[in-house]
Amino acid sequence: MEYRRLGKTQREVSAIGFGAWAIGGGFGSVDDADSLRALHAAADAGVTLFDTADVYGDGRSERLIGQFLRERRGESLFVATKMGRGVPLDMAAYTPEAFRGWVDRSRENLGVDRLDLVQLHCLPTAIYYSPEIFSALDDLVSAGAISAYGVSVEKVEEALKAIEFPGVASVQIIYNIVRQRPAERFLAEAARRDVGVLARVPLASGLLTGKMTKQTVFDSADHRQYNRHGESFDVGETFAGVDYETGLAVVEELRSLVPEGTTMAQMALRWILVNEAVTAAIPGAKTPEQARANAAASDLAPLPPAAMERIARLYEERVKPLVHQRW
Repeated sequence: MEYRRLGKTQREVSAIGFGAWAIGGGFGSVDDADSLRALHAAADAGVTLFDTADVYGDGRSERLIGQFLRERRGESLFVATKMGRGVPLDMAAYTPEAFRGWVDRSRENLGVDRLDLVQLHCLPTAIYYSPEIFSALDDLVSAGAISAYGVSVEKVEEALKAIEFPGVASVQIIYNIVRQRPAERFLAEAARRDVGVLARVPLASGLLTGKMTKQTVFDSADHRQYNRHGESFDVGETFAGVDYETGLAVVEELRSLVPEGTTMAQMALRWILVNEAVTAAIPGAKTPEQARANAAASDLAPLPPAAMERIARLYEERVKPLVHQRW
């Protein structure tokens, strides 16, 4: 496992993290015992970065990670959580008192005195033009409730505005083979400002595993079923904003580029890590097998230049017109 420094947090974390949306139930039904086994398998494979949020299963994901932390007591693990999506997306809801209440709940769920990292969870764009928001986060650091804070964003422009605030230690942004704009507009500036970058939705909601077909059936509780067109939240969160049929066609063209002995998911994760401005990719996992396979991507050789060039052309020709200017 490769380890990289997460910006201003000064913490070394695994280049492959564990995204914990799925174990909260956001990708359909899940068994808590299986989730705990997946968490342990990830840690056994060298994963030290675990990303969750207070709304993943209304605290279920955080509580599972809290149990996992107790079972791995003494190990140097890093938990990033998020806050702000449990209320209507109204600027009036984001007050210092609300922040403290959400942080306290997450500390209780995780069983920790201080959160390693709390991230504003895809909040309205106006947040990034509100210095008082970031002052409130600074106060939480000073009070010892959190060690550091960052943001999780939908748009590149939100990320660029957020890192103007010196206290922002990290940015979580969608970056993958079918969402490449962060490399054009954001990653170099994040590196210049010593801001850590967590690449979320790295497998485009599983699309880049290569396992889906037109016949795949998704659980009614799975956002890949109910948010195909942005019915519940930003459509860019589901398949990275690429319509399902186009995504499947792109995946078919990627198959020939997968190195022997490697899965498409591992290739997609390794592609992300080629850019050293990315601290970590945070794929989700619901089983130990998925967790181990994700972690193994860190140890793969870089993709050949010809494969990198083909992926760039494929994005330019097939995907860029659909997503590039939206996010």
